Amino acid sequence: MNDSLVIIPTFNERENIEAIVRKVMSLPHPFELLIVDDSSPDGTADIVLQLQQEFPGRLHLESRKGKLGLGTAYIHGFKYAIRQGYRFIFEMDADFSHNPDDLIKLYHACAVDGYDMAIGSRYVQGVNVVNWPMSRVLMSWFASLYVRLITGMPIADTTAGFVCYRRKVLKTIQLNKIRFVGYAFQIEMKFLTFKYGFKIKEVPIIFTDRTKGQSKMSKGIFKEAVLGVIRMKVNSFFRHFDRY
Repeated sequence: MNDSLVIIPTFNERENIEAIVRKVMSLPHPFELLIVDDSSPDGTADIVLQLQQEFPGRLHLESRKGKLGLGTAYIHGFKYAIRQGYRFIFEMDADFSHNPDDLIKLYHACAVDGYDMAIGSRYVQGVNVVNWPMSRVLMSWFASLYVRLITGMPIADTTAGFVCYRRKVLKTIQLNKIRFVGYAFQIEMKFLTFKYGFKIKEVPIIFTDRTKGQSKMSKGIFKEAVLGVIRMKVNSFFRHFDRY
């Protein structure tokens, strides 16, 4: 069985992609990397294709037709990881807002300490965010507080996008039933992991806002999270969370 796969969704990440690939490939643990690219018009996928010659067997590319959303990109990657038999599956951004060095800490939390999900958390030890305006810090922090109040999840950073899953978590969660595609996708994945009773660990990280390329965040994505959380909680009353 393969060990560790890092999934990075991309759309117009030409400025970051080579650097992030090289950094992940340089880590002391032999992570493999899957880029899920949504037909980036800036040629992101072409750069990955070139780099595959340098990192055969470790760098993988899945190209999709059209911009289909962050959540569906991760689900595409999760299904790929399950088919290929990876034990630990990671999700992270391409823009260095997540420090690739922290992949080692997330891996250790699951592979050594025995947790089923490890979250790279901005808020488990205060507020560890760099280069964000205060308005966005407050919006993100209060969003996580709101989610905790509605869902009952004991997770400080409910919207975090830097996560390690054990294979069994993704096999238990019914990926075809994931409803959200944007900001709320991260919340739904944590909520289902929590409801199924898996062991969750928050690992403190420092989140640094991107310096190259453009953010994909929008008001529509945030609105999906705010309204979707209530619907998600209500729907959970009519769903069984038995692990087989």
